[in-house]
Amino acid sequence: MMKIVLILSVALAVASATNVARCLHHAGDLPASTRIEGCTNPPCAFPQLRNAVIHLTFRAPRQLQSMRTLATAYLGNVPIPYDLGANANTCNFLTNTRCPVPSGTNVQYTLRMFIEAWFPAGTSTTIEFRIVDQNNNPVICLRVPIRITRSNMFIDGADELPPAIEAAESESIYRP
Repeated sequence: MMKIVLILSVALAVASATNVARCLHHAGDLPASTRIEGCTNPPCAFPQLRNAVIHLTFRAPRQLQSMRTLATAYLGNVPIPYDLGANANTCNFLTNTRCPVPSGTNVQYTLRMFIEAWFPAGTSTTIEFRIVDQNNNPVICLRVPIRITRSNMFIDGADELPPAIEAAESESIYRP
């Protein structure tokens, strides 16, 4: 019975995985598993005023005292670093362990990246997400095409946020 449960669990995990590629501009191995909520085949739709939620599983290649997550969007060949703010502290978002992480540990991590209202809906780009250790050495890196979409927070037919939501958004009450 346990074998059946294990096989079904693995099958479900594989079925919901998101297809990602190796980074072109940064070093680092691909994670063992990547799942972007709402996306299996890129380009992934990232709605404005929402968190893009990315679940990663990787094996620690060495002892990791601390880690940071970095994101860089590429418009053509132009790199545009994206500040993840507090979400850049990878150790705060590990779901099965904590830092320091011993070498060889299977690590589960969830990244949340808030998609700002000022990101133009319809923009397509590629983002490289990478995790580096306390010495800025690569841990993992993945590349995924995305498309910014209009948030469902917009009123049907409207091209912009209603003034009350616009004001609230500027005060960051919608931020996680």
